[in-house]
Amino acid sequence: MLQESSVDSSGSRFAPLVVLELASDTKEEAITWLLSRIRDRQQNGGAELLVEQLGPGIGVKEKENPNMFLVGASMQRLLCGAEDLGLFKECTDGSMRAFTFASKHNFKDFKGDGDSFLSMAECQYVIKHELDTLRAKEETNVPGYSHAKLYPGKSIIRRLLSKGILIQMFPLHEKEELKRLSFSWYKKVKLSLQPLDDIRHYYGEGQALYFGFLEYFTFALVPMALIGVPYYLFDWEDYDKYVVFAVFNLVWCTVILELWKRRSASLAYYWGTLCRKKAFEEPRPGFHGVLGHNPVTGRAEPIYPTSKRHLRVYLVSLPFVLLCLYLSLYVMMIYFLMEGWALSIYDENPTFWTHILLFIPSIIYAVVIEAMNLIYRYAAEFLTEWENHRLESSYQNHLVLKVLVFNFFSCFASLFYIAFVMQDMELLRQSLATLLITSQILNQFMEAFLPYWLQRRRNKKMIRKVQKRRMYEEKELPLVEQVRLEADMSTYLGTFDDYLELFLLFGYVSLFSCVFPLAAVLVVLNNITEVYSDAFKMCRVFKRPFADPAANIGVWQLAFEAMSVIAVVTNCALIGMSPQVRSYFPESETQLILCTVAAECSLTHLLPPEGEAQKNSTNSMYCWASSSFSPSSSKMFPNTSRTNWPVWSLNHWRPSRRRKCWKPHSSVRLSSEEDRCACRY
Repeated sequence: MLQESSVDSSGSRFAPLVVLELASDTKEEAITWLLSRIRDRQQNGGAELLVEQLGPGIGVKEKENPNMFLVGASMQRLLCGAEDLGLFKECTDGSMRAFTFASKHNFKDFKGDGDSFLSMAECQYVIKHELDTLRAKEETNVPGYSHAKLYPGKSIIRRLLSKGILIQMFPLHEKEELKRLSFSWYKKVKLSLQPLDDIRHYYGEGQALYFGFLEYFTFALVPMALIGVPYYLFDWEDYDKYVVFAVFNLVWCTVILELWKRRSASLAYYWGTLCRKKAFEEPRPGFHGVLGHNPVTGRAEPIYPTSKRHLRVYLVSLPFVLLCLYLSLYVMMIYFLMEGWALSIYDENPTFWTHILLFIPSIIYAVVIEAMNLIYRYAAEFLTEWENHRLESSYQNHLVLKVLVFNFFSCFASLFYIAFVMQDMELLRQSLATLLITSQILNQFMEAFLPYWLQRRRNKKMIRKVQKRRMYEEKELPLVEQVRLEADMSTYLGTFDDYLELFLLFGYVSLFSCVFPLAAVLVVLNNITEVYSDAFKMCRVFKRPFADPAANIGVWQLAFEAMSVIAVVTNCALIGMSPQVRSYFPESETQLILCTVAAECSLTHLLPPEGEAQKNSTNSMYCWASSSFSPSSSKMFPNTSRTNWPVWSLNHWRPSRRRKCWKPHSSVRLSSEEDRCACRY
């Protein structure tokens, strides 16, 4: 892990994994109370972790925050936490099973004390879980802060974050491992697969699945690009000869998503997340309401009526989204007026400069679309926050739906209008090419160059204070300076924007690329650049994110499948509009469309999301997990004792290391009406 180690107040040396930064003016009694709760034993309701305050840096100044703390844990504590989380690891027989501390020697790669058994990302994930589940006991408020009220069973870290006492919590980079990953990932230009296992080992399964999908999407575009180049060279001027390419799009957009399901399931199986238990989802930070009791946990928590949330969604959010769609439609009509104006000028005076003028409306429209999408994103986040969703998953689903609907309409509405209302294939090709190229340039600028430039400007003084930039890249920073440097880095906000960009690119190539065959070539080049720029950002620009144990790409799989269905309908309609097809089916165009859709549906059912061998392995994992509840389980696995069975189910009892659940012994009686006011997580 980290080369330097810290010493806890008890004298135990540990490798720091996570940083807690409190506000610089945090009261001493609050700091003492928090550190004691983190260090306290689990039986007493603590996290049983190791923590030490970060010392002063080189040339310390008054503006440096003294309230930064390094958090770590003993290896035995990390292994017990891995068991509590139900992490799946590979056994000596090659199967994937939930890790248990009692049977640790039955797992592959467990040697000695198990120092190298868990990856650093898994260790940091365990510590984050222990800190997140650190709950209040009988405290009524954070010491020294009467307004920061606490209730039995509530998350202490969430309350500190919501009240601004805790500024941030982030995992530390491991410099040597990061150097090795950077060199194999983006520092050398090569035509090879990404090191997905190394990415997963360092950043977790969520990030590895994103880069795996980006890599898969890029390779899936290669056949379309290879077909598109000769198609562009020989049939470019004949816009009516796009039927063959449209038929190829029909098959391509369906097959690649079904094959990705198999690829994703295979990765999740070998990474041990396919059958990992799902933790009980706590209310998200920012959720507020009148204090009540959760009927499932019995804990006191904010209660907000579902009917009020529905009223906010249907009476405010939905009309706002419709209004934004109308504004997008209005901007689109202005674009067509500008397009007609540029065309009239070219018809009057067909010169080189007036020919260039034909592309100006599309470029302006593409820039306006990107600006509208950015503004709408902030509005969608504000509205979704205002809707007051209880769970993070519900919040994300509503946010994704809002953003996808608007982005789809703003990016593709004009193309649909040109294709099916104006039926101008030449203008469709020109608009698609301009929108695609302009959006790629803007995205690369916003996602790669701008964050890097801002980060270099932000860290310029600190890097100069410690040593020159070249020495920083080649040598090890002192631990104190490394922590403070990483604390000033930008926070990684997740893969939302990355998946959204891929979603729009998938739409461009699957919907109308038959009239612009070079679309796939441009997207392949963009994706190759995206791999290197995203890898660079992860390693050099952003703070290291906590691992996200994911089994798939989540709601984005449904989004891509919905786009695939729209692509099938669109390409079928384009095929039906082709003069070639009309000449073969002068009386019935519907017959060909129905045959094409039937072939597409057949391909969908012929490609199951899991292979047979992988399906058997997955069922074996479920069988092993469920056997611990069966009365006849000893007969199924005669060589296995009950203490060696994996912890997988949410209902499985772990008496030896189960965290004490602090719940009120009876209904909580609030001292005053003031305590019944709206409270926030």
